[in-house]
Amino acid sequence: MERFFKLKEHGTSVKTEMIAGLTTFITMAYILFVNNLFLGPSGAGIPAEGVFFATAVGAGLVTILMGLFANIPVALAPGMGLNAYFMTVVLSSNGMITWQAALGAVFLSGIIFIILTITKVRQLLLVAVPQSIKMAITVGIGLFVTIIGLKLGNVVSVSATVKGVTDVAQLAAPVTVKGSDFQLALGDFMHSPDTLLAIIGLFVIGILMVLRIKGGLLIGIIVVTLIGIPMGVTDLSSLSTAHWIPSFDNLAVGQLDIKGAIGIGLFEIIFIFTFVELFDTFGTLVGTAERAGLFKNKEEGEKKISKAMLVDAVGVSAGAVLGTSTITSYVESTAGVAEGGRTGLTAITTGVLFLCALFIAPLALVVPSAATAPALVIVGVLMMSQVSKIEWDDFMQAFPAFLTIIFMPFTNGIANGISAGIIAFVVLGFFSNIASPRKVKVHWLMWVLAILVICRYAFLGSE
Repeated sequence: MERFFKLKEHGTSVKTEMIAGLTTFITMAYILFVNNLFLGPSGAGIPAEGVFFATAVGAGLVTILMGLFANIPVALAPGMGLNAYFMTVVLSSNGMITWQAALGAVFLSGIIFIILTITKVRQLLLVAVPQSIKMAITVGIGLFVTIIGLKLGNVVSVSATVKGVTDVAQLAAPVTVKGSDFQLALGDFMHSPDTLLAIIGLFVIGILMVLRIKGGLLIGIIVVTLIGIPMGVTDLSSLSTAHWIPSFDNLAVGQLDIKGAIGIGLFEIIFIFTFVELFDTFGTLVGTAERAGLFKNKEEGEKKISKAMLVDAVGVSAGAVLGTSTITSYVESTAGVAEGGRTGLTAITTGVLFLCALFIAPLALVVPSAATAPALVIVGVLMMSQVSKIEWDDFMQAFPAFLTIIFMPFTNGIANGISAGIIAFVVLGFFSNIASPRKVKVHWLMWVLAILVICRYAFLGSE
């Protein structure tokens, strides 16, 4: 073990690595509960048992692979934001796009991701897109996830005026109303137990985070679930007939529909999955590696990151085969690094714990959305930290970043935010270069991306 992981060289030990791996698992295990909200029966429609299996096994196997192949303390699991986008793709299609076809799109994005990684085109994209937009993507996804959490917990409600409709029950299908015809409002927490529980959860998890208790998100979800029992929100009736031995029924393994994804023209969706994952992974891997001191030897550090990027790319397609949305590197890995994790043994420990989590499936399935919704809001808080890295005093950087951020939650689309940021930067850069002394470097690939975005909205619409 010492020879394989080079523990002494990295100034660590088996005990330290295992504690770090446990810490990483605790801080990111909320995905076992949350992923079902996006991909399960109430979300994209995948069977709940299938989602839990794919989440636990996918995170476990790919994280172990990361530890063995790249030897860095980074864990992976289905990504927040990308699972929300997956759900949006299915639900907004009005039945045209099945979850099987969406999994096919994820698989194809993984193949593209592998090709981009091997050919090093991935690095070119990272150079082309301005740093401010990269940071804004993370912030925008954080707000996007926050809005979803607030809606799942019924903390926010919407009142809309639809001509000719006096009762919401009359709406047989979703309708589109003008922005001036709807208003956001605070949920009725005084008379709605689930809304009250969600607000309680926000403060419970918030207090745990302030006290810097390891695994505050996971602990908070468990505490709020218990609080929900006397409130009548948490339903424990299913536990009496639950099977604690892992069930392999109702799985989504191998049910991806690649032909379907190609047949109904999901190229734009494949592009978005690939594009968002590129930047999300780059920031996570480099940030975690820097905090772990892996760049003290720059050449060795870059080799490890290159291997890690390949594992991450493989994880995307592997997740689709298992039945989950994009598996990606988790920023929560930095919690393990803070505990002293420096090698792949930390990742392997985390991966093994995810596999063991199969035995708690019945418990995970009774957790109410009011208990996991606050966790989404807190994740949004954590992702907002990147906003400080945007140069707000420079309007050339600030405006595209701002549009990237606000278009994601307010138009219910991650793709809309990225598109707005790219177009804004290219347009402002063009006029700055021809009409002002200030010359802005606009990479040629940004022009290509801008043209692709315009064509997308011109020919495919805003849906």
